[in-house]
Amino acid sequence: MRTRRIVLAGLLVLISLTLWDRPAVPSLAGTAGRPVCDRAQFAQADALKGPVSFHGLPPVELGADLDWRMDPHRNRSWMLSLHALRWMGRLIVEYERTGDGAYLERAKRITRDWVEDNPRGGSGTSEWAWAEHAVALRAPTLVCLSEHVRDGWLAESMAEHARVLSDPSLYRAGHNHGLDQDIALLSLGCRLDVAGWRDLALRRMTSSAELAIDGQGALAEQAPRYGVYVHQRLGVAFTAARRCGLALPAGLRARRTALETYIAHATRPDGRLVPLGDSPADLRPTGFPRPSSPVGVFTGGYVFGRGGWGPKAAYYSIRFGPGRRLHGHEDHLGLTYRAGGQDLLVEAGFHSYEKSPYVAWTATPEAHNVPLVEGERFRPGTATRLVRSRIQPVRQAYELTDDAFGVSRTRKVLVHHGPDAMAVLDSAGGGRRIRTVWHLAPGAQLTLVQFEMPGCVPAAPPARKVGRISTGYLKTAESTTLTSPPARSLLTVIVPGRARVTCDGAKIRVGANLTIPADLG
Repeated sequence: MRTRRIVLAGLLVLISLTLWDRPAVPSLAGTAGRPVCDRAQFAQADALKGPVSFHGLPPVELGADLDWRMDPHRNRSWMLSLHALRWMGRLIVEYERTGDGAYLERAKRITRDWVEDNPRGGSGTSEWAWAEHAVALRAPTLVCLSEHVRDGWLAESMAEHARVLSDPSLYRAGHNHGLDQDIALLSLGCRLDVAGWRDLALRRMTSSAELAIDGQGALAEQAPRYGVYVHQRLGVAFTAARRCGLALPAGLRARRTALETYIAHATRPDGRLVPLGDSPADLRPTGFPRPSSPVGVFTGGYVFGRGGWGPKAAYYSIRFGPGRRLHGHEDHLGLTYRAGGQDLLVEAGFHSYEKSPYVAWTATPEAHNVPLVEGERFRPGTATRLVRSRIQPVRQAYELTDDAFGVSRTRKVLVHHGPDAMAVLDSAGGGRRIRTVWHLAPGAQLTLVQFEMPGCVPAAPPARKVGRISTGYLKTAESTTLTSPPARSLLTVIVPGRARVTCDGAKIRVGANLTIPADLG
């Protein structure tokens, strides 16, 4: 009996300590906090009637009592969007615009249904409900709702979101998800008037930006599309911090400004972002100032160059730098090229975040315009060095190398503007032979000629294969891939339209007006 009393006493002490340590839930009714609501995040939609559409997929009728485990399109992005509740936020905006209480009532009903059906750790809770990015995107929507709904259940849910967001083990430093987590925690801390949450969010945001964006503005996530996203989200964060009465660190502002240069260089003359890594081919960023130079070399792993500022100017990209991470692809030594007002060399591109053989293939070397070493195994995550570059107004030359196949492979690139042409010289060490892969843009009119080096011996015709490239999210188009026969060293010349290309061993002649050194020196 004595033992049982001791155990019971110990349990009572433990329970009291647990309750003592647990922070009180701030009251929405009595808080002096400021509701910071970014209404621009809520896309135009009429969720009052029920059907919602995410990511261009067909609309889905949600019904009065939502099934939070539904997955009608078998699509990861759709599930994330369902649980982010941004679609619910549009109801708040419509209520504020029209004064129609039906909008607010439905917003409240949807949110409470989510809270009741998705307790953290519950057996019936969807795996997406408390995924770290879903939490980060949903929390600011709850803040917007709290301007009009001050019930205890909402305050409790907001506090639970803040506790999750504060957990260092769930934080994604140096990642766009981490930035969204910071925005969410800042918004919650400001609304619930908890200084610790506000201050933690701003500290993390500053240190995370230094990991995510280098001094030149290149994004460590290895996809220009995420540079656009991070720039936009930093703008949201800055506005939230100012409304919350917080001073922005100068270093954080400087990183966002540097990011603008990277995005501007990665934007092609036709206004579309170059589709490197997980970047869709149809994204058109706007509002970024023109760079001071037509060529940008970023030590983070990018060369972006153009022949001018007109919409039909030539444009090219070259990849090198640290090994693949986050939203990058195995695209080192890869090229894209646009000239004569048309895409010539493209890559397989970004299709979606689905787990499918095609999506997995789009990240492989074979899905990019790269040299492959015959008979050797590719080593993922290998870094590539830019050995040298020579940048002149009408001609730029580069040399890159790595050992991604266990032996050195080297690529020299020479780009000429007016007339436009690109020449590429590939070789491998140790007497190994290489093949080159070239993905042609759908409908491209170009001349592609290859010579075995040294000696400029015309190479055998490359193998042609019809495949598919990604032209946007969940979109593909038929394209042609050329794969060369193996050679110890291979020179490839790409010219827009039809042109006569010859080589005498020392010089390449393109048409009647352009001569290029055969060694690309």
